[in-house]
Amino acid sequence: MPRKLLLLPPLSVSSTFRALRARPAAFPTMNAARTGYRVFSANSTAACTELAKRITERLGAELGKSVVYQETNGETRVEIKESVRGQDIFIIQTIPRDVNTAVMELLIMAYALKTACARNIIGVIPYFPYSKQSKMRKRGSIVCKLLASMLAKAGLTHIITMDLHQKEIQGFFSFPVDNLRASPFLLQYIQEEIPNYRNAVIVAKSPDAAKRAQSYAERLRLGLAVIHGEAQCTELDMDDGRHSPPMVKNATVHPGLELPLMMAKEKPPITVVGDVGGRIAIIVDDIIDDVESFVAAAEILKERGAYKIYVMATHGILSADAPRLIEESSIDEVVVTNTVPHEVQKLQCPKIKTVDISLILSEAIRRIHNGESMAYLFRNITVDD
Repeated sequence: MPRKLLLLPPLSVSSTFRALRARPAAFPTMNAARTGYRVFSANSTAACTELAKRITERLGAELGKSVVYQETNGETRVEIKESVRGQDIFIIQTIPRDVNTAVMELLIMAYALKTACARNIIGVIPYFPYSKQSKMRKRGSIVCKLLASMLAKAGLTHIITMDLHQKEIQGFFSFPVDNLRASPFLLQYIQEEIPNYRNAVIVAKSPDAAKRAQSYAERLRLGLAVIHGEAQCTELDMDDGRHSPPMVKNATVHPGLELPLMMAKEKPPITVVGDVGGRIAIIVDDIIDDVESFVAAAEILKERGAYKIYVMATHGILSADAPRLIEESSIDEVVVTNTVPHEVQKLQCPKIKTVDISLILSEAIRRIHNGESMAYLFRNITVDD
């Protein structure tokens, strides 16, 4: 029989997840052979299996026996070392710096489990790769849609992910997708770890991030500021379409066809909409990868009078020289979750802090396996979170 859902009184989102953490009974020890499920890690490196180990510890289960390695010619090989016939299989894949290898590991493991007659194959992919390539750019392609099709072909029947870069990505899949949110954990961090957070203001580093920032500000009952414009023309101009399509010399025009000329985009000088003087500035976003834009935003906020600056994001990819740039910048602290391995970056920059989200992932696994509703994990969560 399905486990009875323990209902809690209506509290704030952060209080709900405090309650989940406080009741270990929510994660009963589940005998894999009896309940028919297994949890595998699609990567054998220590950094990538850390999250998988945290999840299995909360579930009271053992990590499935498998071997994932690269042959001398660069090919990926996966070997499943135990029977999975007729069972629900959860594949946990965190995405390290070598994104393409991680994708191949996931695809090959899913296909191996499919051919081994697993009943359901659920991918637990906290950070979904290629999520920034979810829109058509000039003569490019929507790579995220291609990856969704590949995962379905490999045998996946369900995906658990967190804070997709564009929520419309869920429509690329032919099977269910549970897009969990990290905002309750980040909100809890603000309330418990940032001294005098009542004197803070939530900042969106661009108008695109304004909805997310507004959601944080409304939940914390804080003010909102938005950084708008840019200091100078950058390479990102090509990405937002202001120079698309490119100018073509001696273009042939059909006689009598005179289309109205579209004016080129031009962003105004950088400005801060909102008061940050004498306040703590908390910049929120979903991904922090190349940190130049965050460093520039911090400098502007310092000039406007903010005396302490935090950056909070779900996915801390922190590529290239990100740790060094953060360490040398006006940013006081960068808070990210452990959806992506970043232990090396933390050693290089003590300003980087980690929030553990294995709690919600393990609860999602338990509910899916037991056939319980996922609505409890989305309590008080809106589309903008």
